[in-house]
Amino acid sequence: MNKQPHEDDEELDTLIMGAGFSGLYLLYRLRQEGFKVKLFEADSGLGGVWHSSRYPGARVDSHVPNYEFSIEEIWRDWTWSERFPGKEELQRYFQHVDATLGLSADIRFRSLITSAIFDSESNLWHIACEDGHQIKARFFLSCVGFAAKSYTPEFPGLADFKGPCCHTAHWPEDGFEMTGKRIGVIGTGASGVQVIQEAGKVAEQLTVFQRTPMIALPMQQRKLDAASQQAMKADYPEIYRVRNASAGGVYDTFMDERSALDVPEAERNAILERAWQAGGFHFWFPFVDTLANIDANRFSYDFWRDKTRARLKDSELKDQLAPMEPPHPFGIKRPSLEQWYYEIFNQDNVTLVSIKQDPIEMITETGVSTRNDHYEFDLLVLATGYDAITGGLTQFDITGTTGQTMAQTWSAGVRSHLGVGVPGFPNLLMIYGPQSPTSFWTGPAAAEMQGKWLVDCLCYLRDNGKQRIEATDEAAEEWNTHMEKLADGTLLPLADSWYMGANIPGKPRQLLNHLGAGNYMAHCDASAAAGYSGFKLS
Repeated sequence: MNKQPHEDDEELDTLIMGAGFSGLYLLYRLRQEGFKVKLFEADSGLGGVWHSSRYPGARVDSHVPNYEFSIEEIWRDWTWSERFPGKEELQRYFQHVDATLGLSADIRFRSLITSAIFDSESNLWHIACEDGHQIKARFFLSCVGFAAKSYTPEFPGLADFKGPCCHTAHWPEDGFEMTGKRIGVIGTGASGVQVIQEAGKVAEQLTVFQRTPMIALPMQQRKLDAASQQAMKADYPEIYRVRNASAGGVYDTFMDERSALDVPEAERNAILERAWQAGGFHFWFPFVDTLANIDANRFSYDFWRDKTRARLKDSELKDQLAPMEPPHPFGIKRPSLEQWYYEIFNQDNVTLVSIKQDPIEMITETGVSTRNDHYEFDLLVLATGYDAITGGLTQFDITGTTGQTMAQTWSAGVRSHLGVGVPGFPNLLMIYGPQSPTSFWTGPAAAEMQGKWLVDCLCYLRDNGKQRIEATDEAAEEWNTHMEKLADGTLLPLADSWYMGANIPGKPRQLLNHLGAGNYMAHCDASAAAGYSGFKLS
């Protein structure tokens, strides 16, 4: 390597990047195992996306107690106020986690890592932060999550807009005044849906620019009380055992194991209604073949369509928001959860613009020009998504043994073994990253299941005198073939979703998330049982 580290650089066993669920769990467990470990967080507080998601309406889409640590010291004295907590309550939860486990003592905040270079002679990572701080670590653990890099399309004239213009990922802590304002929102993904719900209540005029209709599912939000949660805690150990062993990191799934095609119509509709009333993601997978068979899939879309159209007053809105023919198979783009999203469009102060029919041509000093009209705004919101799954790792210079960065290495597509290790990048291990279940898995369950596996791996290396672990090229190719076969068994390749990397121009199109956490962990456990097969240890 070319860079010479400072002589006074601190040297660690392990450096963790990212203070979300995965990073905090690894810090907690590695300290228990006696590792010299630190965590670097680019933001000013704990929680990862739940510290940076400051836009109005930001709320988790996995319900509690699925969405929390299974560590008894944490849940014993914590209660939630809502089934789907909002950003403020989640921030308080992470403060409670910190107060219980004392994690901040080993966390360096406002430490944006800008480069990481592996030195093969010492088998150490040399890591530098934006503020000039440098550190060396034997193992470099990435816990950046799947939404660490925002994406803004290249709208002509965007820099010319004179009013506040903000991507939802970069919402300022003091926010923006929306009451009585003319607000434009570009994008109807998860953050778009949440902002639209809030803005529609207070804006003088809200204009929503939609490319593809969002198939949003009913959240079925409700308040929670302390007494019922306390009574439920007697079952928490079993709840978390079931959650962590499940396919998607939830304890209370009731997916029907039959094909939707084999169920009589009346019974099928009853099953769909039950899932609908349960709310959240229960309706996402009502039958075992919903995401694998186009005919079974259509039953879910038609049910959703009819429920949604009944909430809309205008026939044109019905066709724009819940068209008779599906814009893509149901559920193969991640559904958002909504509370009053569709009712917002019945209001006189809300306008929906289909940018497929009336494309955006440019942003002006005062608003947005489409092919047919110009819209004046006081505030412009960009809910245009993320360079998901891979963007967190390719946005800065991680340089491995070949001299190539991660971005260069993955320019033709992701290659990893188990979604954990990457050939050419020794001692860099990923949690909740590309080619693991990630966005098909709740964050806390993934943190604990993948985290335990990784901690066991590091203990194995230490106990056996190994200083280096690296995924082999052969194992990465086999894993990539495995991922391709998974994709081919589903309807996922039929939509240009961020699951497939297809939302970013020029990004290779491939399935970026493994399907089925239990099946995934079986592969990981088999590798561990064989002395971490697929990895070269030295």
